[in-house]
Amino acid sequence: ARDSTFLFGSVGSGLASLTINGAAVPVNPNGSFLAWLPFPAGDKPKYELVAKKGESEVTSALEVARPAVPAPLPETGKLVVDRKSVLPDSGLRLRGDEIVRVGIRAPANATVAARLADGSVRELVAGAGQLFRADVPARLLAKPVRLAVSRGKESITLTTPPVALVDADAPRFVELKNSNVDAKGDTDAVTIVRPSIGGTYKWFLFPGTVLETTGSRPGWTRVRLDETLEAWVESRDAAPVERAAGVRRTAGNARVVTGERSTDVRIPVGERPAWAVDASADALTLTLYGTVSDVDIVNMPTSDPSVRDLTWEQVGSDRVRLTVHLKHAPYGWLALWDRGTFVLRVRRPPAVDPARPLAGKVVAIDAGHPPIGSTGPTGLYEGDAVLAVANALRPMLEREGATVVMTRSAPGPVALGARPIIARRADADVFVSIHLNAHPDGVNPYRTNGSGTYYFHDQSASLARFVQQGLVRWMGLRDLGVNYDNLAVARQTWMPAILCEGAFVILPDQEAALRTPEFQSRYAIGILEGLEQWFRSLAPPHP
Repeated sequence: ARDSTFLFGSVGSGLASLTINGAAVPVNPNGSFLAWLPFPAGDKPKYELVAKKGESEVTSALEVARPAVPAPLPETGKLVVDRKSVLPDSGLRLRGDEIVRVGIRAPANATVAARLADGSVRELVAGAGQLFRADVPARLLAKPVRLAVSRGKESITLTTPPVALVDADAPRFVELKNSNVDAKGDTDAVTIVRPSIGGTYKWFLFPGTVLETTGSRPGWTRVRLDETLEAWVESRDAAPVERAAGVRRTAGNARVVTGERSTDVRIPVGERPAWAVDASADALTLTLYGTVSDVDIVNMPTSDPSVRDLTWEQVGSDRVRLTVHLKHAPYGWLALWDRGTFVLRVRRPPAVDPARPLAGKVVAIDAGHPPIGSTGPTGLYEGDAVLAVANALRPMLEREGATVVMTRSAPGPVALGARPIIARRADADVFVSIHLNAHPDGVNPYRTNGSGTYYFHDQSASLARFVQQGLVRWMGLRDLGVNYDNLAVARQTWMPAILCEGAFVILPDQEAALRTPEFQSRYAIGILEGLEQWFRSLAPPHP
């Protein structure tokens, strides 16, 4: 699928030489190597490795597997078709106007026709991979479709499964469940909802939320958030429930309650709604889907450290947007459900002493992996290397007066979903996940390597920039910039959170450096400096 790829490993000695398919490959002093080479040709492609040291020579052949390509169906002899290629799949439930592909793989010299639910016949068009296909509205597939493949006097008839039509059904409802995080309490248990099947995570809804379904495909259920917005949830997280009519949610009079370190905005809604929170420079905007507003009064304390006021607007017939105007930039927030009331908990920024910006702060340090993780050419595992960096960073932070929470302090695995939960339950002020980078097959690692930092929520963007500057200054690698990325550990909202990819463990020189306490310390110092500078930026200016 690609014209070149990389190979890395070790020949065991920096005094050895190495060729791969006749090309000389540089060997590092510790015996490691990384080669960027053309993909080998032939029916059975392989890389021939020859390592030499003095009179000693070792050879090895590395066979390469290509993606399997379906064999062409014969154009002579007995007529055959690929019965496993029949489209559509079973288990579809869609609206009548949605387009569905009908298809089958057949010999290129065959003809394929489909008799549709209305009695009409549609000829399928041949395409790539000998797939004959036609795109038709789902209503024409409400009954099993008869596919007729013919060539000369021969013919084969198959039947496709019918598509269930949402239009013909009474409304159906599901109750959202949680099968992703083994934890209970406030934001720990959520149901992940996505804009598309298998797509990026977008909404994190309360288990127990009841939504109308508007379709399904194998393994996925489409739900209606409101009249104009639909999304997808894994079917295992959507339990059918009996409901005579749709859920009507009404947002009532709100109340702002001042707490010791945070402020709660409490909005009675009755039933759990689908929702989203967006941050801006000085506000948090809460969208409640499938909800109408009956907010008449908002009760607020005379003086709250965080909330200036609350406004709302009905932006659709069943979509409410409530804006919490703040006296400071958003620092963190939680969405909670409390017996019929939606609670948006607003976190206040910590007080910062510019002379000792880390004093009194709780810093969550996450040594990334295991499970999974990358491995370098001499076998240095990412999880072990970043744990060494985290262990170097911990005493540095403690000397500056910080309390350190380690999500992992031993080589064993910690579940990905548990890591942000550990930090939130410790009420950490900031979260830093430490990682090492790698490339997928087919990407030249010599051209794109260095240090990069990742964030997801706006309140974490400036933290990412300060830490990235520290990494580049202390590690001395190429600046890969700051990246917005929908990462599990960066999605938490109670505190600013970032993920650092300080170096590429698959590069021999960087892997070798990562084995040394000096380079581990430089990685740690880069993070430390970035945290200090970022917390200092939160301190009020001198009068």
